[in-house]
Amino acid sequence: MTISKGDKVPNVDVTLATAEGPQKSNTADILGKGTIALFAVPGAFTPTCSARHLPGFVDKAGELKAKGVDKIVCLSVNDAFVMKAWGQAQNALGTVEMVADGNGDFTRALGLQLDARGFGMGERSKRFAAILKDGVVKDLFVEAPGAFEVSSAEYMLGKLG
Repeated sequence: MTISKGDKVPNVDVTLATAEGPQKSNTADILGKGTIALFAVPGAFTPTCSARHLPGFVDKAGELKAKGVDKIVCLSVNDAFVMKAWGQAQNALGTVEMVADGNGDFTRALGLQLDARGFGMGERSKRFAAILKDGVVKDLFVEAPGAFEVSSAEYMLGKLG
């Protein structure tokens, strides 16, 4: 079952990709306090994710914070080393928290997994974004397959008012 507006985000172990290296954490600590702009991508270093999705949140970070966002979090079913390298390549570290859901446990708990085996990528996350307040989903924007519209930083800014 897919998580929806009003639901509490499940608490699952994940790994933060930091400049100092991987740090074990859990979603309650990362997403449970304040207003969080969460977005998920099917894969680090993939075309749309690298050209538009992550860069949009890096570029709009100041505007998102001005509208009350305390933290911006990028999630992908990738390992922490890949997420760190991608964050460095995109100049995102320090602006966007890069979260590795290496085994896809959190993505499955959300009900937002994507079968990408046809592309040789295994099980990944659907492309989505969410506005969370103290660990509760206030808004959820899940993309149609192949689309990039409702999970962008620009779209989220419009929803924040």
